[in-house]
Amino acid sequence: MPTQILLADDHALVRDGIRRLLEDEADLHVIAEADDGVAMLELIDEVNPDLAIVDIRMPRLNGIEAVRQLRQKGNNTPCLMLSMHDSEEYVLQSIDAGAFGYLLKDASREEFLRAVHTIVGGDRYFSGDLSNILIRQLMKSDGVVSSPAANEEKIELTRRERQILPIILKGATNQEIADQLDLSRRTVETHRFNMMKKLGVSNSSELNRRVRELGL
Repeated sequence: MPTQILLADDHALVRDGIRRLLEDEADLHVIAEADDGVAMLELIDEVNPDLAIVDIRMPRLNGIEAVRQLRQKGNNTPCLMLSMHDSEEYVLQSIDAGAFGYLLKDASREEFLRAVHTIVGGDRYFSGDLSNILIRQLMKSDGVVSSPAANEEKIELTRRERQILPIILKGATNQEIADQLDLSRRTVETHRFNMMKKLGVSNSSELNRRVRELGL
């Protein structure tokens, strides 16, 4: 069965373009469209999509606040945020709200589809060099990434993160990991960032130490 997708964007032409791009793929199908955040929340309850693609700037209720309210209701539908801007503030707010990814609207067709498939597959995706921005912004003054998850006893890594982690610990670069696993370098960067955030570390040596402490 194709992945069921909801589009939320206040521009009809943008939605039309995204819908055509997605439905060129046999495994993707747009089942609903919303032109503001309020309509998005109502439609998600109604159609229960596998993924919501959400524009950040929408009337009545912006995309970030819509995702935040969705999570507060206990709904964990994966959401991919779309924006024209690689604003650090927008990215951090999106993550805090519960978004699974952040993609710039000028992304290529290939990257757009990669982001969709990555999130549907249970991982997270951040466009371009945003992972580096996030690591920098999430670091405390002492150089350690602030992460609530790092203080919990149980750290849950995705299947792909567990596949990549031992290769990182061997000292492989992002490009070397990408070549070995047939992934893009940006995808590897995203997984590396997600693991570092979960584990509360900011560099490879801290990552090695944390992995030993947790027995991962």
